[in-house]
Amino acid sequence: MSGDADTLRLMEVLLTGEIFNRHAELDLNDLTPVCRELFSSGEGSAAIRRPVAISDGTIKRALGIADAHARLEGNPFVAYEEFGQRIKITTLEPAAQWFLKQGGKTLIAKNPALAFYFEHVDSVGIKYTDVRASNPPYEDTRAYLNTKVSTLVASDEKIKNALDLVILSAPDEVEQRMEDLVCTPEQVRIITKVHHALSHREFLQKHRIYEVGKLLFVGPPGTGKTSLALAISHSLHMPVLEVRLSMITSQYLGETSKNIDRIFELAKHITPSILFIDEFDFVAKSRVADDHGAMKRAVNSLLKNIDRISLVRNGVLLIGATNHPQLLDEAAWRRFDEVVEFSLPDETMREKILKTVTATISCRFDFRKLAKDTDGFSGADLRLMVKEAVLSALMDNRSEIDPADIEKGIATVRNRETIRRMNWL
Repeated sequence: MSGDADTLRLMEVLLTGEIFNRHAELDLNDLTPVCRELFSSGEGSAAIRRPVAISDGTIKRALGIADAHARLEGNPFVAYEEFGQRIKITTLEPAAQWFLKQGGKTLIAKNPALAFYFEHVDSVGIKYTDVRASNPPYEDTRAYLNTKVSTLVASDEKIKNALDLVILSAPDEVEQRMEDLVCTPEQVRIITKVHHALSHREFLQKHRIYEVGKLLFVGPPGTGKTSLALAISHSLHMPVLEVRLSMITSQYLGETSKNIDRIFELAKHITPSILFIDEFDFVAKSRVADDHGAMKRAVNSLLKNIDRISLVRNGVLLIGATNHPQLLDEAAWRRFDEVVEFSLPDETMREKILKTVTATISCRFDFRKLAKDTDGFSGADLRLMVKEAVLSALMDNRSEIDPADIEKGIATVRNRETIRRMNWL
């Protein structure tokens, strides 16, 4: 019996199950995402009852490998029970040694439960704490968030109404990652400050320092405000509630104010969380242009809620974003302890963005020259340009981008901008 990839994956699962059963000190975050799914008592459930049972059916569902027991037939360390189609390890230590000799070390390095068992083996040289730290936390998953939200809805019907007003994402659902973004030193400094504030919440509470973690992102469209707000969710391991103020206004008197209250209460209930309010300038526009008493009350409700929410007290990071900071009056402006600027990237930054966006793509052009030729392009423009260049190459049955492809991408971006500026009236 050889140590082919499928066999090693099957043995990884069986060994993980056996080790997890034997060591009650191991928890959900000692299991890889696949093993959590395999061992859970039901879809989206956080409950894993020991002893965990592994069957042909659960393996096929999680790994896509059919007839697992047949693939492991002949392995002296594996037993198959016809009743229930259960598969299990018979003798742990010999099975573990077989797994290691057949090339399982790379899987051990990504599996906390296995690292826990193999840490004492000198030839492995893997630290359990390091492997566990790099394993995606269960608290980052949609399953965990669903469990949390279900509990809240069951206890308070108002929570259900609030959920209809936001886009709620678990950290592992967020595509944006900090390593995929090119941030300015000032942006990095502020995000680092938030990390430290979260790590020292008790100290800040003790000294009554509460006005931390209210950020206002300002800058033209396409400069990365939304991308950074979402990427922080993954970095801080906090779900994000995304809302656009223009979408929660209601034609019914008083409903807009109630909607704002509901959103802030939801963020506090889901804590720790990120409340990301886009189109924040809508507040200023409404305040100046609308004399309707209900709208004024809604604006006052928003400002009042911002005053009452705190990263230190409530575990909620508030991020507002606007393309029009000049529209915000002092009352709105002073409620944020950090104003984060998102300007159009300079030449050096454009080169970094281009290299980041094309990191996995074969390119045949001069990055420095292209950065110089794309003056005035936002980060979103550069990504659009690269996407069009890739499609151009693929349509020509090529996987490498050349200067001609880039020219087509540049033309697409500039044509879009020309259309946007046209006056159709």
